[in-house]
Amino acid sequence: MLNDETKERLRTRLNEVHEWPSLYMFKLIFEPDEQRLQAVLALFPEEAEVLRKYSAGGKYLSITVKEVMVNADRVLDRYDEASKIDGVIVI
Repeated sequence: MLNDETKERLRTRLNEVHEWPSLYMFKLIFEPDEQRLQAVLALFPEEAEVLRKYSAGGKYLSITVKEVMVNADRVLDRYDEASKIDGVIVI
């Protein structure tokens, strides 16, 4: 989970570079596991664009999700939820 200082910096930066609502790209990395994958996918609506890519050795799975977000706070909320899933790295 992000600490308050990091959240505030990210919120400020997001508001500088985006006009809300805006298409936002989330990136999550984790060791492939069906339960973990389903937990990650459950964070996003069905209409979100999801791209999956395995590392060269297949040890990690990278998920890129594009979704229209209404504001920076919703982005931060999504990151908080993703960080609660064991083994998921948010970028």
